[in-house]
Amino acid sequence: MDMETARTFLEAATAGSFVAAAERLHVTQSTVSTRIRHLEDQLGCQLFVRNKNGAMLTAAGVRFQRHAIAMLRLWEQARQEAALPIGHRALLRIGSEAGLWNRMLNRWIPWMRRNAEDIALRCEVGLADDLLQRLRDGTLDLAVLYSPRAVPGLAVRLLLEEDLVLVRVPPALSAGGDHYVLIDWSDEFQRSIRLRNPELLSTPLSIGVGTLGLDYVRQCGGTGHFPRSLVQPMLDQGVGEVVPEAHPFSLPIYAVHPAEPDVSVLKTAFEGLRAILGSDGATGNSQQGADAQ
Repeated sequence: MDMETARTFLEAATAGSFVAAAERLHVTQSTVSTRIRHLEDQLGCQLFVRNKNGAMLTAAGVRFQRHAIAMLRLWEQARQEAALPIGHRALLRIGSEAGLWNRMLNRWIPWMRRNAEDIALRCEVGLADDLLQRLRDGTLDLAVLYSPRAVPGLAVRLLLEEDLVLVRVPPALSAGGDHYVLIDWSDEFQRSIRLRNPELLSTPLSIGVGTLGLDYVRQCGGTGHFPRSLVQPMLDQGVGEVVPEAHPFSLPIYAVHPAEPDVSVLKTAFEGLRAILGSDGATGNSQQGADAQ
């Protein structure tokens, strides 16, 4: 089985549709169908039940899925580690959403370079679903995310659950308006806003990266929900105030990795994450690698 066939099988299994898998892989539906049919011929069993609503894994397909994940991961690890820089014992490939790089992971890289010089790093920025896909494909070892969905074969660990506080900076401090700035912290946060405060969705300004949203509020005034650790230095300087809320929001941050990782490398990575979070004075519950079902 070639790697493109393995990727096609896993994409179709996740999407539940050959059409959706073809769109994600940027190939035709007939190409997906041909690859799956050829794989089924090789294995001598049916992997999918096709119907007008899509494609569902058979019992044989479910059993084969974990092997396909393992094969793809092994291939990607072999390909990348073959080019490992001299003097390094391992390669750690980590990805995260842009806002988390700006908030904490930009300080994690120097920690790793000081404390784990023999581990080469490959750092990526991406959307949550794309990073989860890369974890499953074996092209990432670790992802730090706000609200990961459950994916078979991946383990999820709660790193931190922060309080989100509503901060207001009077517009008199600058030239802005006194409107709410909607920050796209996570899908869960968006759902909570929709249920509790749907009127906030009509704001004229929505910003996808929290640190950029905070920069705007600080410069131009307005209100927005931000992690307390992020805004505390600003509040200590007397810039802005926290607006009390009857039902405060929280913002969990998760680490996601394959269920069977390189333990020695990930152990060092988590030591660095704990060091960074500890330096922030942040507190949160940790969950020891519970599998996402």
